[in-house]
Amino acid sequence: MITHIVLFKLKDGSPESVAHTAQVLRDMEGKIDELKYIEVGTDIVHSDRSYHIALVTRFESMEALAAYQVHPVHKVVIAHMTEVREASASVDYES
Repeated sequence: MITHIVLFKLKDGSPESVAHTAQVLRDMEGKIDELKYIEVGTDIVHSDRSYHIALVTRFESMEALAAYQVHPVHKVVIAHMTEVREASASVDYES
């Protein structure tokens, strides 16, 4: 199993902007066969080092993760995230 985690810091950290972008990410659920698990959380601490949104996804293999990366639904999400994010960080690991 491959776990793919991405943290997003948005240009606009208002509650409305964060909620909207979190929903854009959640809307991938059930639309990409390779995506076996998705969890989207929003920050509740709001410290200087906090990111606004955490995305946790799981895939059966590296090939499935690669297919997800180019899936049309994910490409729409990437376009949105490119527009709204200030910064992001990711980690991928096998378990």
